[in-house]
Amino acid sequence: MFGYMSNFRRASALLAALSTVGYATTAAADEDNNSGPYVGGGYGEFDTSVSDLEGVTDVIGDLDADDSAWKLFFGWRINKWLSLEADYVDLGAPRGDFAGSGSSGEYQLDLAGFAGYVIGTLPLGIFELSGKVGYYFHDLTINTDFDNFGSGNGDVLESDNSGEAVVYGIGAGVTFIDHINAKIEYELFDLDELDDAYALWLTAAWRF
Repeated sequence: MFGYMSNFRRASALLAALSTVGYATTAAADEDNNSGPYVGGGYGEFDTSVSDLEGVTDVIGDLDADDSAWKLFFGWRINKWLSLEADYVDLGAPRGDFAGSGSSGEYQLDLAGFAGYVIGTLPLGIFELSGKVGYYFHDLTINTDFDNFGSGNGDVLESDNSGEAVVYGIGAGVTFIDHINAKIEYELFDLDELDDAYALWLTAAWRF
């Protein structure tokens, strides 16, 4: 949790620095760029908890894990208030330890897939606030590695699932020279297999 907040503070500081650059370069912009395609990418941190694992009974507490995440995206700004976007989102491979009735060990998640969004934006000069909603079509693999005692006896169980999840997000960003947009985003993933799944992103995009 503290590491997550530290990452948030670093991302906020970077965005503030970009805002300063944005102010300095706004005067050099030729004209407004309110519609058209854009491409970009993002780096962030994904955090989730797991309430149960296949083959494990009476897990002690929730299993919390986080890992680095990344995404690539392409979008189209219909106007300065509304955009459509398609992403490839890799939420990393969070892992953690578990302990339960007669068994303990380590688990690892692998989660990646494609997402489509509708994004609403409120422009405030070079700054903007945004909200998004979309669907995340994903593949989730859960590996459970039991310690060499108890009923598991060193076995490794693997569970593969494909599904879709509703995603909600909010963001705050800055645009300079009419083409470069940097943004901090928070996204919440409504995944059936996981609890409290969310990501914090720092993204950059080029608006054509």
